[in-house]
Amino acid sequence: MGALDVVLLIVSVILIALVMIQESKDDVKNTFSGEKSELFKNQKQRGPELLLARMTMVTSILFGVVTILALIF
Repeated sequence: MGALDVVLLIVSVILIALVMIQESKDDVKNTFSGEKSELFKNQKQRGPELLLARMTMVTSILFGVVTILALIF
């Protein structure tokens, strides 16, 4: 296993962890009942939610770049 493979493995584990930490925007009970609440649909992310969303975005871009580099080299 090369250095890029190790970096790819680390980035993928971090990305999975970040996605799992985030709160779902849909409520579980709405999934089973079929109703959809529109009250908080347009609420902006703030504080820790915004930080997690940005970290996930950066990590996913890094994952894509490292994947392409691992395929090339």
